[in-house]
Amino acid sequence: MAGLKFGAFLAPHHPIGENPVLQFRSDLELVEQLDRLGYEEFWCGEHHSTGWEMIASPEMFLAAAGERTHRINLGTGVVSLPYHHPFIVAQRIVQLDHMTNGRAIFGSGPGALPSDAYVMGIDPMTQRDRQDEALGIIKRLLQGEERITHESEWFTLNDAKLQLLPVQEDLPFAVASMISPSGMTLAGKYGTGVLSIGSMSSDGLNALPTQWSFAEEAARKHGNVVDRKNWRIVMMWHIAETREQAIAEAREGLFRWHNEYSVGTLMRPGLQPFDDPDQGIEQTGFADGAIAVIGTPDDLVNRLRALQGVTGGFGTVVGFVHDWANREATRRSWDMVARYVMPEMTGMLDAYRESRRYVVEHRDAFERAGQAILAKIKENPRAAEAMKSGQTKSAPLGSHHEPDLKKAAEEGD
Repeated sequence: MAGLKFGAFLAPHHPIGENPVLQFRSDLELVEQLDRLGYEEFWCGEHHSTGWEMIASPEMFLAAAGERTHRINLGTGVVSLPYHHPFIVAQRIVQLDHMTNGRAIFGSGPGALPSDAYVMGIDPMTQRDRQDEALGIIKRLLQGEERITHESEWFTLNDAKLQLLPVQEDLPFAVASMISPSGMTLAGKYGTGVLSIGSMSSDGLNALPTQWSFAEEAARKHGNVVDRKNWRIVMMWHIAETREQAIAEAREGLFRWHNEYSVGTLMRPGLQPFDDPDQGIEQTGFADGAIAVIGTPDDLVNRLRALQGVTGGFGTVVGFVHDWANREATRRSWDMVARYVMPEMTGMLDAYRESRRYVVEHRDAFERAGQAILAKIKENPRAAEAMKSGQTKSAPLGSHHEPDLKKAAEEGD
């Protein structure tokens, strides 16, 4: 079905306190649910510190998810390239593609957490250049070119060539993009897709209208083409039957996530702690520049259509997995998006609505069906008499073509 695609992104951001073994299992159960509901993509990240972001190897997690799912595509969101030798990264993504029978998406980034780079002794000033260098090598390796020799200040390749290539002839790539032009520029340079993670902040949302132009400019410079259908934008939402219910379910968890993690742990510049959960709901979901949708399926549909207009169009919206609500309410939120938001954004319901409208607008053309029933009643004297005396009444749930028997009896008089 054409139209906007839907995915999910698990960083994850899990509050400290739950048994990690059970948390991993719960996350895998979520991927199973998303697969059953028809989501197109699932992404998970690579992080090594903070306590909240507990997946260190997206490839290992996605391989496990691949055994539990059937159709959903599985993306590394993202592999932090400066942390790894590019040859090993290429080997792992090829193995993942085989283990998932051609469902892997290779997402890469420079590394998001400064604390991760610090413990490995990596200078943050080198990370984006190293991502660029590694990405070019990995792309060549996955294409199965001639053996590669490459000498770098941080890795070496001697006559390197993969002994196994991906299942997919053109395994999809995506580059993480925040607020700066670097991610988009890299996507254009190598002709890859984009995973816009910066859209989870107000600054990132404001930058989206101009971000795609950086990818297009870089693509032209390097003789590549970028396609908006490969642009993925990450959004946050919590959906329920009513806006009041969504607020009640998300308020405490959102408050903790913002104050304890975004402000208290990451200490993101410019962020201030919320005074109370109500302030958190208002600023996150309803103030000018709100970064999340906390409400009903209709609220999310309206926000997505507005975002399509602002950006000029994109291919996939990727919902950010969080623990604002309890597990049951969270799973119900993903279910409601699949049932009521996806069909609106893919056009799946358009033919239903057109069919109904046609029937309503052409009612006169279908009156002959009722006349046929009435003719048969009149052919039978007892049935005709019953109709005339009012003994025959229209049923509350009658035939699709049932005539107006009361009107027919009155006209018979």
